[in-house]
Formats: sequence, C-alpha cells, structure tokens
Amino acid sequence: MKALLQYHAEFVEHEKLANRSPLYLRGLHYYGLRFVRWLEERHNVSRPEGLTREHVEAWAKHVREIVTTKGMPLRPTSVIKLIDCSRVFLVWLSTHGAVSAVIPAALPKIRPPDVLPTSVLTHKQMMRLLRAVDRTTPEGVQLHAMLEFLYSSGVRIAELLGLDLDKVDLVNRQAIVWGKGSKERVVAIGESAARFTETYLKAFRPTLSHNVGERALWLDRQGGRMPYATFRRKLLAVAQRVGLPVNITAHTFRRSFATEMIRAGADLWPITIQMGQKSPEALRPYIKLTIPDLKKTHARCHPRERDDR
Repeated sequence: MKALLQYHAEFVEHEKLANRSPLYLRGLHYYGLRFVRWLEERHNVSRPEGLTREHVEAWAKHVREIVTTKGMPLRPTSVIKLIDCSRVFLVWLSTHGAVSAVIPAALPKIRPPDVLPTSVLTHKQMMRLLRAVDRTTPEGVQLHAMLEFLYSSGVRIAELLGLDLDKVDLVNRQAIVWGKGSKERVVAIGESAARFTETYLKAFRPTLSHNVGERALWLDRQGGRMPYATFRRKLLAVAQRVGLPVNITAHTFRRSFATEMIRAGADLWPITIQMGQKSPEALRPYIKLTIPDLKKTHARCHPRERDDR
C-alpha cells in the first residue's frame, strides 16, 4: 500500500481537479502535511494500514496543545483548520478503502467560538495605513491599489490575488471574483479603488510585466501572478511602519469593510452578497462590534429616551 505522503499528494491533486479555490487548496496542502508528518515523526506511522483511532485522537489532543513561538496557544480558527483538513483527508482515504470509516469519525467537530473580530481598523486608522505605502515605485503603487481594492470591496485575499485583467471592469466599477466553493460573483468597486487601480494598470503594470501573455492583474517582481507570501510580506512591512495597535492581516481589510458598511447603516443582504457569504448570519459578529453605535442610535431615536431629555 502507498505511503500517506503519496496519498496526500493525490488527494490534493484530486481537489485541485475539482476546481477548489486556491485558498482552500493551500490549506489542504499545508495543514494536511502537518498531520502526515506528525504521524511519522511521533508514532512512526507512514502508511494508512498502521493508522489507528488512537493515533487520530492523539493528533486532536496535540493540536489543542500547540503553542506559538511566543508561547501563546493557537487561535481557535487555526485549531479548527488543522483538524478539519485532517478529517477531509481521512474521509477521502476511507472512501478509497485505505482506512476504516471509524478513523475520520475519531476527530471531533469543533464549533468556532462566538467572539468579536479583533483585527479591525477604524476608517481613520485605515487611512493612516494607506498613506504609509510608498508610492514612489511601481511595486508601491501596485500595493496601494491592492489595499484600496481590498478595503473598498471586502473581497478575500485569495479572490484579490486570483483576479485576471479581463475580470475587472473599471468603467462600471465592478469585478468578477472566484470565491469559496468555486463560485464566481460580481462585486462592486469603490470610486477611489477604481481610480488607483486604473493608474496602476496604465502607468505601472507595464513596467512589472515581463510576459505579454500574463493575464494576472497583480504581479510579482518576476512578472508572474503575485503569491500570497509576497503580498503578506509587503503588507506587514507597511503595518510595522505605522505601528497601529492591531494585528493587521489581509483579512483586516475585509473585517473593516463589513464593520464600516454596517456602521453606516447599509442593509445586510447587499453586504452578504458583496462578501460572498451564504446568509446575513455570517455578519453577526460585525453587528456585535457596533453595539456602541446602536446605543447612540437608541438614545437618539427611542421616544422614552427623548422624554428624559
């Protein structure tokens, strides 16, 4: 029987052929490999026939006990990803007869905690961050346009990086993105984001492009599609210069977009569609985040509150 590493490579390739999103595939590859390598290093298990329910239960316990380099426990979302990516791989092995169905069933299903988003910037803080981008180089102009696009549209970073030139209509200020579940949707782009993107496309993208056939909107120094690691490195460099009291990630822009839209009184359904969520229920944490705004509205509008004044 084949080794788990070989099975895992075949599993990821199978999911790739099923048109899974790049973000989903990256998680399957990274988190799944951690599971497979842990089995081999800790329990000397390299083939599915040696895998037992006890090994899987030990993995779940190990994931909960992992600490970061700063001595902090993993975030709940990271714990869930590690366990879920392990589960889908084991289910795939089970459907191919490599392991018993009781093996994937040994992994617990963890519900995400109902907590408030922490990595959120106010509009004032967001403007500080955007102004800190060095726009004296083509790379800087591109990064600024990317951040404006993220903040304006609320798209996921994988959706942004996956954009092709023919999927962006700056005249009508809209774009077609490829989201979760391999679903395409049309998103609106704000006027500022469209203007900065147009400047990048006309004046600076040609200097970054080394291949006339490259259709990616955002490019790295080699002229190919910008990978997530490159974007993350550039964003962190800007964030460190600004020194805002928030752990800034690519998802910060998505959270900040949702928070500001809700705070301004936007209807939940348009935001839900724009962000590619299944229902307004997914926006519940952002609504909680704006409780101070709700209190102000209540004090201003409720008739009993007005009586006291």
